[in-house]
Amino acid sequence: MPSTRARAAVPWLGCALLATAACGTSGGGTPHRAAAADRPTAAPAGAEIATVRGTSVVIRREPGGATWRTLSSPNDYGAPRVLLVDADRGDWLKVYLPLRPNGSTGWVRASDVTLTRTTRRVEIDPRAFRFTVYDGDRVLRTGKVATGTGGTPTPAGRFFFTELVRPADPRGAYGAYAFGLSGYSPTLSSFGGGPGQIAVHGTNAPGRLGSRASHGCIRVGNPDITWMARNLTLGTPVDVLSS
Repeated sequence: MPSTRARAAVPWLGCALLATAACGTSGGGTPHRAAAADRPTAAPAGAEIATVRGTSVVIRREPGGATWRTLSSPNDYGAPRVLLVDADRGDWLKVYLPLRPNGSTGWVRASDVTLTRTTRRVEIDPRAFRFTVYDGDRVLRTGKVATGTGGTPTPAGRFFFTELVRPADPRGAYGAYAFGLSGYSPTLSSFGGGPGQIAVHGTNAPGRLGSRASHGCIRVGNPDITWMARNLTLGTPVDVLSS
């Protein structure tokens, strides 16, 4: 199970939690280098997760280009900085970024990160109000979700887990655990003092699962989020389908 430790308040979309660092490997976590071809990483073959080696990583708009952004590690919530790899060119990796707009990508030096692979991914289907966790093509777990309301919808796209948190009160509104996501609300530029980041978290109102009930976060049952916390690593891909 990924480790957790309390740090500071995290003002997610309706998620005023205690932030914790968490990192582990699931579905295969042996460090490796992939082939040099510009090869997208996608299920069912698995996805590559890049963990920053030092205290920061330089992001470039293109391989070998000028510095565009610098991301710190640990991240703002005390978790190791991880990035989901989109394509591999040997010395350079194209990665998904936890930045607005959703789906932003950039390039990092392969030597600045450690690569692991996971064959696990999460799919959220807002129309069916269901999540499914896959290991390759195999279904590991499925269950009900609640998504954002019409005015604060859950955004569609490919995201990844950025941190694991444990609420101060596991019987509170945000349940036993929560995973921060790399995506942001399309309608709220801030929420509760934070940047409008979305999350997958538990709930103390399981009767509202199967409906639109949040400010954009994805709610799941407490048994489900506890299972995810024990079985999914930071960097795990999360695909939210169009509603």
